[in-house]
Amino acid sequence: MADQKRDYYEVLGVPKSASDDELKKAYRKLAKQYHPDMNPGNKDAEAKFKEVNEAYEVLSDKDKRAKYDQFGHAGVDPNFGAGGFGGGFDMGDIDLGDIFGSFFGGGFGGFGGQRQADPTAPKRGASVRASLTIKFAEAMSGCEKELNVPRMETCEDCRGSGCAPGTTAEVCPDCRGSGQIRIQRGGGSFAFSTTAPCSKCRGTGKIIHQPCSSCRGSGQIRRQRKIKVRIPAGIYDGQTISMRGQGNGGDNGGPAGDLLVNVAVIPDPRFERDGNDLYSQRNVSFTQAALGAELEIDTIDGKVKYDLPAGTQPGTVFRLRGKGAPSINGRGRGDQYVTVQVQVPTNLTSQQKDALTAYAQAMGEGSPAPATPVKDFFSKKKKK
Repeated sequence: MADQKRDYYEVLGVPKSASDDELKKAYRKLAKQYHPDMNPGNKDAEAKFKEVNEAYEVLSDKDKRAKYDQFGHAGVDPNFGAGGFGGGFDMGDIDLGDIFGSFFGGGFGGFGGQRQADPTAPKRGASVRASLTIKFAEAMSGCEKELNVPRMETCEDCRGSGCAPGTTAEVCPDCRGSGQIRIQRGGGSFAFSTTAPCSKCRGTGKIIHQPCSSCRGSGQIRRQRKIKVRIPAGIYDGQTISMRGQGNGGDNGGPAGDLLVNVAVIPDPRFERDGNDLYSQRNVSFTQAALGAELEIDTIDGKVKYDLPAGTQPGTVFRLRGKGAPSINGRGRGDQYVTVQVQVPTNLTSQQKDALTAYAQAMGEGSPAPATPVKDFFSKKKKK
């Protein structure tokens, strides 16, 4: 039930005033945390992953978010408006044009002449959602993956009609093919009419006497298809790829819906991404920082050489132009910024200590104070 669901804002951990960017940032973090590939066999994480996806699907859509903010979970339920609002009539079935026509003798503003859609008209199929996980290197270079996608397809035997080959459907005699029946309510000057789905044909406008044996009269069959998905270079974690016409088949000869593939990118511990720029660290020794050195730097293209200037200070950042992530629209690449981390030597040999002591004296620093042994330090504490 809708009232058993957690608040979508609570699921994503954001306030109701959250911007689109804040929603996206929260979604990416949680989707990565609970993704099934990162939590194999964890049913609780799988359930939370689905909950996070459901919350983001609603809140990232302006219309759905507005309905959710006003009516809660009921506002984004597919059956919203089909039930009564606590009164005697089904508000989802009332023809407002007829109501105002009865009261005012004709069309009223934007409601005049409004009618239900033709149930026999071509209808576009619903979109299908799928998830895909790729490595960071694949996201940087682009790749092609294959997905197993379950979807509804037009029945080949009846070509979507739902009728057995060689037969046709009968136009419903009760609704005359409209799929709706008109019901008169009230009386006198307060009479008005409402519409409801035709019970004889179940709102389809037709009656199938000999249903197709393959699809059992539905006109569609569920099939598992292998679909190749081209991942463009530079794709972001959490980005969705839309594949037109690869979703569920349409009704009455309508076009198929889309396949929406949400891409999760496994992070590479060597790089941090910000837009199209990449950030990394390079450890160097004290000697390399002081005297300079030729370094090998990890990039998404492999290792490149870099001449570290003598006297480089800890925390220095140098830039590798054009070594960042490629732009997803194919227009250039970002840069890579490398932070220098100077490592302080530990476990020095006596020879190394003598060399450093000589260096310190040459720099006018004097001899370094001998370290207090740990054993002596604790023994002094005990005497007190």
